[in-house]
Amino acid sequence: MWRQRLPRGRDVFTTFPDVLFIFELVFGGLVWILIASSLVPLPQTQGWVMFVSVFCFVGTTALLFLYIIGVRDTKASWKLLDIFYHFIAALFYLSASFLEGSAARTMADGFLYEHYLENIAAMVFSSLATLLYMIHACASCCRQFDWLESQGLLPDLPPNMGRDLLRLTSNY
Repeated sequence: MWRQRLPRGRDVFTTFPDVLFIFELVFGGLVWILIASSLVPLPQTQGWVMFVSVFCFVGTTALLFLYIIGVRDTKASWKLLDIFYHFIAALFYLSASFLEGSAARTMADGFLYEHYLENIAAMVFSSLATLLYMIHACASCCRQFDWLESQGLLPDLPPNMGRDLLRLTSNY
C-alpha cells in the first residue's frame, strides 16, 4: 500500500507524497513573490502572509535537502517530523489565505488595480499551498500508520469491523 521506507536521493522526486515538495515550493514561492511585488500596502495582515510564505519556503527547502542527501532513516521520529511540519505549515497557510483574502477585499477600493490583482493571485496560490500541505500531511500520516502496523504496534482489529460499521451507519 504505502511505501514503508522513506525515499532518498532522486527517489524523493518520484514517490508520493514527497513529490509534493516541488509544488509546495513553487506555490509558496509564488505567494512570496506576489506579496513582495505588491509593495505590501497593508503591513499588518500581509506581514504575516509574508512570514508564512518565507518560513514554509525555507522549511520545505531544508526538509527536501535533508531527504535528498539521505539524512533521515526509517525511524518514526522523521516520519513524525514530516507529519507535524506539514500540518503546521497547512495551518499557517490557511490563516495566511484568510488574511490575504481580507487584505484583497480591503484593497478593492483605493489601491492600484495591479496590486489588487496581485493580491488576489497570492490568495489563490496560498489556498493551493494550504491544500498541498494538507494532502502531504495526511499522506504522511497514512505512511506512518502503515509503518506502525508493520511493526506490530497497532492493535489487531476484527476482520469484519469495517463492514459492521458500514452496516450500522447505513441504517440511519
